[in-house]
Amino acid sequence: MYPELVISDAERKAFLVDRQGAIVGRKLADQYGWKVGDTIPLRGTIFPGTWTFNLRGIYDGADKTVDQTTMFFHWNLLNESIKRTYPRRGDQTGVFIVELKDPAQAAEVSETIDATFANSLAETLTETEKAFQLSFVAMTEAILVAIQAVSFVVIVIIMAVMANTMAMTARERYAEYATMKALGFGAAFVAGLIVAESLGLALAAGAAGIALTFPLAAVFADAMGTLFPVFFVSDETVALQLAAALAVGLVAAAIPAWRAARVRIVDGLRAVA
Repeated sequence: MYPELVISDAERKAFLVDRQGAIVGRKLADQYGWKVGDTIPLRGTIFPGTWTFNLRGIYDGADKTVDQTTMFFHWNLLNESIKRTYPRRGDQTGVFIVELKDPAQAAEVSETIDATFANSLAETLTETEKAFQLSFVAMTEAILVAIQAVSFVVIVIIMAVMANTMAMTARERYAEYATMKALGFGAAFVAGLIVAESLGLALAAGAAGIALTFPLAAVFADAMGTLFPVFFVSDETVALQLAAALAVGLVAAAIPAWRAARVRIVDGLRAVA
């Protein structure tokens, strides 16, 4: 059901035949220095006690979007132990995963399953795996909104600083712009120089920011551990960074370029830096 979890046939078979067998992701194994054949003890909280597992396989992700921090073991091992110590908590399952032959029938199949268990002691809520995962993301929506708000504020501040810098630069060069106009250069050419300079500064700073994004993201992912099992910089993020840099450069140059294009030769030659 999960072809994106890549594991050898030998390790898969060893896991299936071992009642205490377990499989872990490559990232989790690297974090704790585990290797195939190790014995892993886990101290339970929801299910009290010390649980011992034999590591029979380490899976890799088919691509970088696959979670490699999960540990899989046999439900029967847990259930049999719970039935001995806490009989009332035995034979219970939180989630069943159903594979569909036709993904287009997801809504119909979900309704049928939920209708089967309606008005029972174990009513179900059937949804797609994507919707199930998004429900957890929604729990951190306030944090995400706060991060987005801070990001927009930072961009506005950078834009204001950049605009002030370009305005001061253009003001100090009014005599140069007037001289260029006297030599025959048009207003559009003068304005284009300011826009090009602003875009060059913004893109250079943006490129430096993009270059720093990748190592900082790696440090953040390591610090968060299993809290964010899949964390990487997407192509969309890089594109947004470039777009933000372009927007800052254009906005910062708009007014200075307009003023420089309209400056009169006589007034510009009188300007004192």
